[in-house]
Amino acid sequence: MKNMKIWFDMDGTIADLYGVENWLDYLTSEDVKPYFEAKPLVRLSQLARLLNELQRKGYEIGVISWLSRSGSPAYNAKVTAVKYGWLARHLPSVDFDEIHIVPYGTPKQNFASENDILFDDENRNREAWTGTAYDVDNILGVLKNLLKTP
Repeated sequence: MKNMKIWFDMDGTIADLYGVENWLDYLTSEDVKPYFEAKPLVRLSQLARLLNELQRKGYEIGVISWLSRSGSPAYNAKVTAVKYGWLARHLPSVDFDEIHIVPYGTPKQNFASENDILFDDENRNREAWTGTAYDVDNILGVLKNLLKTP
């Protein structure tokens, strides 16, 4: 499994940004509240355990997450800090190999090798991915199956 990476989107995949009431109004007014308050979309204790097991098996774990569509440079810097904080607060035992918080619309496949895996709620990102891409419906099940492979 050398060099195979498992990538996660954040918003709508592991963090429920869109479940925060009035999330779009906050983003439009450059308030980071939705990024901070986003609740987890998966059981994080189980996710952390699986990611740590997969790293011991040789997988690398990364995050590729977009910034707000129309954020100013100052706002994007705040969003980046809050996203790092969200990961540290909710997945403190996971030592991510790479974290990329990138401008909205950046092609996520730019970070991929052909065998990499992506979990993302956006279909266009999954379709453009050069490796294997999954939606968010069965993240934990897919990770459990990866642990069973030799």
